[in-house]
Amino acid sequence: MKKALVTGGTGFVGSHVARLLVERGVSIRVLARAGSRKDNLAGLNPALCEIVTGDLNDANSLREAIQGCDALYHVAADYRLWSRDPQELYRTNIEGTRALLQAALDAGVQTVVYTSTVGALGIPGDGSSGTEDTPVSEARMIGHYKRSKFLAEREALSFVAKGLPVVVTNPSTPVGEQDIKPTPTGQIIVDFLNRKMPAYLDTGLNLIDVRDVAEGTLLAGEHGKPGEKYILGNRNMTLKEILETLSQITGVPAPKIQIPYPVAYLAVGLEQIFTTQVLRRAPAHPFEGVKMAKHRMFFDASKAVRELGLPQSPIEEALRRAVEWYQANGYVRR
Repeated sequence: MKKALVTGGTGFVGSHVARLLVERGVSIRVLARAGSRKDNLAGLNPALCEIVTGDLNDANSLREAIQGCDALYHVAADYRLWSRDPQELYRTNIEGTRALLQAALDAGVQTVVYTSTVGALGIPGDGSSGTEDTPVSEARMIGHYKRSKFLAEREALSFVAKGLPVVVTNPSTPVGEQDIKPTPTGQIIVDFLNRKMPAYLDTGLNLIDVRDVAEGTLLAGEHGKPGEKYILGNRNMTLKEILETLSQITGVPAPKIQIPYPVAYLAVGLEQIFTTQVLRRAPAHPFEGVKMAKHRMFFDASKAVRELGLPQSPIEEALRRAVEWYQANGYVRR
C-alpha cells in the first residue's frame, strides 16, 4: 500500500484508524474540514501523515484528496441524532459518499472500506442478536441519522457493480479514548461520571473497544470480500450492566431506578422543545435517542471474527481507558 486516504481522521474511530495505519508504516492523507480540531492527530509522524482541507460536500476537494492514493478508508459521517436541518445529514452521508466513491473509482483506488453502522442493520423481533443478514428495510430506520446511513450503505454497495472493490464494516458501539465530541455513548459515560444519571432505561448495546474497530477496519481492507458487510462488535450488555461496570471502575454509585419509557418520552420531549425552541441550541438528550433505546441493539460479530480475525478485547479495559481520558481532558467536574 503506497498511500491511503482516511476521511473522518480527526474524529473518534477515524483517528484510531489513522494512528494504526501510521504505526504500521503506511503513508496516509487525512481529509479534514477547515476549522476541524486536530487534537486526535497530535504526535503523528508528519512524514507519514498529511492533513488536507476538504469536505464531503465539495466534490472537487474529494477528487484532489484521492489523487495518488491506492486505498480509501471512508470513516467520516455526520453523526447527529438531532439537526435543525436534517437534510444536512443526507447531503453528507449519502451524496458525499457517492461523490467520494466516484472519485475513488475514477482514480483507480484498489482498496476501499466504507464504515457504516449496525444502526443500518436489522434487529430480530425475538430478542436474539442481529447479523449482517437480518432482514431490514428503510421503513425500520428510526430517525434521520440511521436512515441516511442505511441509504449511504446501499449507495456504497452499488459501486461494487461498477468495479470498485467496496467492503462495508458495521461497527456497533465503540468505547475508548479520543471521543472528543463525544458520541451519544460517550455522553452516557460523561453523564455518569458527572453524576447526572439518577436512573436508567431498559435497553442494551453491543460494545467494542475502539482500537478493535480500527484493527477490524484494516483487516476488512486486507481480507474482506467486496460487496460483503462485517459487523465490528464484541459484547452485548444492557445499559444497567454498562453502568454497573463503570461503577466498579470508578467507585461512582450506579443508578438503582429504572425509568419507564412513557416517563422518559415525556421528560426528553419537553427538554427538546425547551432547548431547541427557547434556548435555540441542540438538545443534550435528543428524542430520537430514546426512541432508538426502545430496541436492544444486540448483534453477533462472529462473521468478522471468523473471516477477518477481528479482535475481541475486554470491554472493561476499553471503558477504563475512556474514563481516564474523559477525566484527563476536562469532561468531568472535579
